[in-house]
Amino acid sequence: MSKRDGSEAFDYAEYIDSALRTEGGHLSIGRGGFTIHYARGATLSGYDCDRVKACCIAAGLPVIDSRTVPFDDVVRLAVRGPMPAVGEDPSPQPWHAFSYVPLAVLAEAYRDAGAEVFNIAVPADAAPPRE
Repeated sequence: MSKRDGSEAFDYAEYIDSALRTEGGHLSIGRGGFTIHYARGATLSGYDCDRVKACCIAAGLPVIDSRTVPFDDVVRLAVRGPMPAVGEDPSPQPWHAFSYVPLAVLAEAYRDAGAEVFNIAVPADAAPPRE
């Protein structure tokens, strides 16, 4: 594992592998940096967005990059929308703030707002989150 003191590039492989093994594991990127969600309640955050994004896409990890989404839309989704179910079962519908949804449902809401979404199929029958 590389050091985090800047002497070498950090190796994200361990976190990406763990996220790939976790239902709902993914990378989210926003204006404040990135977060790899790799287990229930476990995350790794940082600012090396473009490099970690490329590593995650290449590994097949789901990625949601909302940096180009209008700020008001990101706030609406993040504050009033549901949270991704990472390593746990989704909440029953109807979904709202403080509920957990399948990652594909949340990704679709971000996709509709203009986010770049990789390695996440569009759900065929999922209801959209309530706002």
